[in-house]
Amino acid sequence: MTAPQDKRSADNRRLALKLGGVTLAMFAFGFALAPMYDLMCDAFGLNGKTGRIEEPAATQAVDMERTVTVEFTGLATSGLPWEFKPLVKKIEVHPGKMTEVSYLVRNLAPEEITGQAIPSVAPGISAAHFNKIECFCFTQQTLKPGETREMPVRFVVDAGLDKDVHTITLSYSFFNTNKLSAKKYGGAAMEQVEDHAHHAHPATASGG
Repeated sequence: MTAPQDKRSADNRRLALKLGGVTLAMFAFGFALAPMYDLMCDAFGLNGKTGRIEEPAATQAVDMERTVTVEFTGLATSGLPWEFKPLVKKIEVHPGKMTEVSYLVRNLAPEEITGQAIPSVAPGISAAHFNKIECFCFTQQTLKPGETREMPVRFVVDAGLDKDVHTITLSYSFFNTNKLSAKKYGGAAMEQVEDHAHHAHPATASGG
C-alpha cells in the first residue's frame, strides 16, 4: 500500500508544479501584453501618437503642388453607449494648410456620461507630421442624456511629411472614464486614459 500512495503523492506534486508553472506563465504573458502591443504598433505603423501645436505655430508654407488624402474613423468602445462617427470620411489636403473637420457624438444612455477620446494615426511614420491645433480629445467630454454634439478637429499636415506617404488615417477610440458606468453598459473603462492622453500631447499640462 505504501508504494501506490507514494506514487500518487509524487504524481500530485508534479501536477501541482505544472499548474503553478502554467499560472506563472499566464501572469507573465498578461503583464507583457502592453509592451508587446506597443512593439507591434511600432512594427506595423499603428497607433501613431499625434502632436499638438498652438495656432500661431501652425503657420507655414503651403505646398500647393502636393495633396495628401486624410481618412477619418471613430468608434465608441464597449461600455460607452454613445454613437460616434466622423461627418466626413476623407478629404484631400495640401501639406502646410490648416484644415478643420467635425465628428458627431450622441449619448444614447438615459444618464450623463463622461468619455475620453484617444487618437491614433497610421502609418506611424506620419504621426510626427500630423499636428492638431484644436481637438475634442484634448479634454474629457461629458454628455447629458440624449445629448448630441458636433466636435471639431483642426489640424495641419506638416510639409515635411515623407513624399512616399499619400494617405493618412486619423482614428479615435472613445472610452467611458467611469469603471462602474462602463461595467453597467457591458464593457470596461480604459485604465490610465488620462496618462495615455497626456503622452499623446506632451506639450500640454492637461494632456488629452
